[in-house]
Amino acid sequence: MQKMKTMKKLQMSGLVCAIVLFSGLIITNAQNANEVLLKVDEVLYSAKDQQNKVTIILNDKNGKESTRKADVIQKGNDMRLFRFTSPTSQAGIAFLSLPKDVMYIYMPAFGKERRIASHVKNQSFAGTDFSYDDMEAKLFSSKYDPEIIDQNNETYTLKLTPKPGLKTDYSKQLMKVNKQSFYPVTNEYYDKGGKKAKEAIYTFEKIGNYWSSKEIVMKDLKKNHSTKMIVSDVTYDQGLSDDEFTVRKLKQ
Repeated sequence: MQKMKTMKKLQMSGLVCAIVLFSGLIITNAQNANEVLLKVDEVLYSAKDQQNKVTIILNDKNGKESTRKADVIQKGNDMRLFRFTSPTSQAGIAFLSLPKDVMYIYMPAFGKERRIASHVKNQSFAGTDFSYDDMEAKLFSSKYDPEIIDQNNETYTLKLTPKPGLKTDYSKQLMKVNKQSFYPVTNEYYDKGGKKAKEAIYTFEKIGNYWSSKEIVMKDLKKNHSTKMIVSDVTYDQGLSDDEFTVRKLKQ
């Protein structure tokens, strides 16, 4: 009888230890995942400001290709102005991202800016495979709860789940992060049904003290359409004023 009681105590003790250990692993994983995502944000928004030029190449399901060009300026982690410069049919179309989820689009044909409502942020931006939400300057860590679901010698794979209250068409994102630079390598977007809908592939390079996007390819798997953004003429820490990120500047 005493032996049975001792065995039960040992079993209970082992169960408690297993639960504590498992809980500890979950907490550690959450802490590590948050640390990785914070480092991703730090890398993406480490410069005080930046400006660059972008060549945008669109490919449709029939292989037809079209090219656009744009100028981009960004300050901190919550202000970005993106303006098409060519072709003529697109020149002047501009997008402004401001703090507190405020976004505007300016269409020269209408001569008036329009604030982008929350329920349309997942719609295509100017016919590209990037949504308005993709174009927004905002920290990933402010939008998603991360979990490390896989890793190897080169990358972490983070599962990003939208934070409560975030309006999005996606149930999750799976982001691969380079362990050396903490720059995203790929990002997969899954719809509410759990099916992969889009995929972004990133190429990056070191410019001065900063890791910088060299090329981003966004593929819409449902439409069989892709958009490639090639970044050039990158300059950092130019002392851009907040006045450059206003609705008045958007319309110029």
